[in-house]
Amino acid sequence: MSTDGEHETEVDTAAPTGSALSRMYRGESVIDFPRLWKSTLVLSAGVVLISIGAIVFRGLNLGIDFEGGTSWEVQSGELSTDDVTDAVADLVGPSARVQSVGGDIIRVRADVDGPDAVQTVRARLADAASVEVNEVSVSDVGPTWGDEITRKAIQALIVFFIAIALYISIRLEWKMAIGALVAVAHDIVVSVGIYALFQFEVTQATVIAFLTIMGYSLYDTIVVYDKVREITGRVGATGRYTYTEMMNLSLNQVIMRSINTTITSVLPVLSMLLIGSFLLGATTLREFSIALLIGLIVGGYSSIFVASQLVAWLKEREPAYADIATKIERRGGGGTRLVSAEDAVVGAAPKRIRDRPSTSGSGKSSTSASGKSSTSGSGKSSTSASRKSSTSEAGARAGAKDNAKDNTTDRSGPRVPAAGGSTIPPRPRKKKRKK
Repeated sequence: MSTDGEHETEVDTAAPTGSALSRMYRGESVIDFPRLWKSTLVLSAGVVLISIGAIVFRGLNLGIDFEGGTSWEVQSGELSTDDVTDAVADLVGPSARVQSVGGDIIRVRADVDGPDAVQTVRARLADAASVEVNEVSVSDVGPTWGDEITRKAIQALIVFFIAIALYISIRLEWKMAIGALVAVAHDIVVSVGIYALFQFEVTQATVIAFLTIMGYSLYDTIVVYDKVREITGRVGATGRYTYTEMMNLSLNQVIMRSINTTITSVLPVLSMLLIGSFLLGATTLREFSIALLIGLIVGGYSSIFVASQLVAWLKEREPAYADIATKIERRGGGGTRLVSAEDAVVGAAPKRIRDRPSTSGSGKSSTSASGKSSTSGSGKSSTSASRKSSTSEAGARAGAKDNAKDNTTDRSGPRVPAAGGSTIPPRPRKKKRKK
């Protein structure tokens, strides 16, 4: 609390209280994210290498939309995939894929010659499952359709990266654009790698989910970057903190928002996966929701531990932040310091100012009286000066008393404050004449 003239200023700098979860909700947690960056860097690098290895050596389980061919689906009942394989092996050859999808549905994918062969396999599956022939669904896709989907997906990916790089570079800065693009690429590689590792089928719905993943990952990263820009705008003006320390403060303030956003996004995707896919048997929802679920989790992770880490590393190479880091090291500082509560609220909100009651009569009159009495010595007697001083003091007291009396007994209305701080007396009411 500080006093200045007629004003008294109060600044709220209370220490954080409450549980760890409540402090996280208020943005007052003290997690040392830069200390975790080293471990997460090793984790991310390992996962990316495993994903690339799975894509290269295992390959993707491409759906019929990409490879082309014919697909049959039949309600299996008690029929197993081995029974179906034995039933159609002589018709589709060893290259056919037989798999169980959507609970009790068995899908057979193969490349056969002519419509007669397609109908023969259909009849064989109907006999094996003890169902009518029209209950076996058939779909035929040419290889050019899959090539077109792949080409358009790659084009959309390139346009997305260029547009995002330009937008973030203009709206924020190019270092943040690099961090965002690296985080999005990290999410795509890890998501595709998980598909290759577990041999999930890649269909049109999967491609749509991958494109959705990029949008979510970018949104979560922009939320973090916007908070970083706000913090560096006011705390960076002090010139006492490195960019990594301000990034740490920003992440502590935005971590709960990122977690809540991820949870609220994952819950409906889980409902699609469990209810729509496993209970209702909608295989398209299963293909879409698995890719989306993986991307949401990986995207929430990368926005905190990948994008922010890369931007902090790039910004610390700037001369201004490098000088601050050098000064801190010379003073014996080490590790990540916490931004003080006073610096954290600089510029965040205007200070609350409370006016102290002022005494307009006595202060001014005493100053005026003393000034007059001290200057009256040249040419006039001390008795005359003291007489004038006492007279002016008495007049000031009388004036203050009259003002107080006017404010309490004047029935003509309250006094109106003027723009300069003085009061404007109201217009007096006309007295009624006695008849």
